[in-house]
Amino acid sequence: MNLSKVTENFLRYVKIDTQSREEFSDHVPSTEKQRNLAKLLYQELKDLGASEVRYDEEHSYVYAVIPSNQEKKAPSIGFIAHMDTSDAVSGENVNPRIIENYDGEDIVLNEEKHIVTHVSEFPMLKDCKGKSLIVTDGNTLLGGDDKAGVAEIMAMAEYFLTHPEVKHGKICIGFTPDEEVGNGVEFFDIKGFGADYAYTVDGGELGDMSYECFHAAGARLTVQGKSVHPGYAKNIMKNAIKLVAEFAEKLPKEECPEATEGYEGFYHITDIKGTVEEAIADFIIRDHDRNLFEKRKARFVQIAKDLNESYGEELFHVEIKDSYHNMKEMIEKEMHLVENAKLAMEREGVTPKVSPIRGGTDGARLSFDGLLCPNLCTGSEGHHGRNEFACIQDMEKIVEILKQIVMIYANL
Repeated sequence: MNLSKVTENFLRYVKIDTQSREEFSDHVPSTEKQRNLAKLLYQELKDLGASEVRYDEEHSYVYAVIPSNQEKKAPSIGFIAHMDTSDAVSGENVNPRIIENYDGEDIVLNEEKHIVTHVSEFPMLKDCKGKSLIVTDGNTLLGGDDKAGVAEIMAMAEYFLTHPEVKHGKICIGFTPDEEVGNGVEFFDIKGFGADYAYTVDGGELGDMSYECFHAAGARLTVQGKSVHPGYAKNIMKNAIKLVAEFAEKLPKEECPEATEGYEGFYHITDIKGTVEEAIADFIIRDHDRNLFEKRKARFVQIAKDLNESYGEELFHVEIKDSYHNMKEMIEKEMHLVENAKLAMEREGVTPKVSPIRGGTDGARLSFDGLLCPNLCTGSEGHHGRNEFACIQDMEKIVEILKQIVMIYANL
């Protein structure tokens, strides 16, 4: 098959391992290998003739500008995607495979290892019947989150740079590291980026668009136990590991990721380590509603207080730190960003599906830092796992949607 530019880009980028790592998140980038894609994008943008192309050597951000080519003043519009991939599954030696004219049935990714993408688990595949998919060989993730977004922005940029007859305002491009570990915009140069408004291209199925996300916090529970020989431990030992389990049991059982959807918030234990003497557990706390979010944090603290009172000792210690907030609070002041994205989709025959993100994006923090930034679809789905896939026709359509957004703002 003849490959479109966005497909060529995507297949090139996914073969570059850019996994970020949570344990090294005190550094940006958390992994040096992310620089490999950053440097490639920097060079490709320069070769295409973009202006103000910059590579932040310290933190591995890439910036570029496509200057306005019209006399009429228009808002400058930015597009942002992250280069890193999740560390949930290996991103090394990605071997993408194209399935042409997908039949809508289960996809055997790796027959030897019995790795199958089941339509029952990924029902969005039904909408891809008759289209072409890019899948993995079952040994790695694919990297559509967010190399699909990177590929689409680069294809859009190439179009405007090679079609000077198409009038447009200033277009700003930004690629970030470490989004998957929460540091995607830690050192993002908003002023130097130069956009009046921006969009992250970091969503899922075609038509998906979000301007709402969770309020998010990280919570660390530290439990001090008491160790003694187990043969003589009666009424003396306090097993810190069991005490963490006791704390977790007091959280509402139905308010966890595996039992919630839509606007429902949750508590989620993500890590536990320790001994009888001391145990540490990390949790994340999420809710779309600010008041409910604050109540969740208060409940977390209250459980520790109640348990300390029950044991008559300060065994449970809680630290909570907010991570990001619901960008709706900021974006609803400038809803043209949402309405114009919807209009761009409709012009391309795509039905907009506005829904809340059950997570966060670079755009959440950017919106609170002064750059309003809703999130757009990428056409890739099943993120963070071996069953990840991307639809070629959907990615091609998203490139057209990005172009329409630029032209809508050029003609305001």
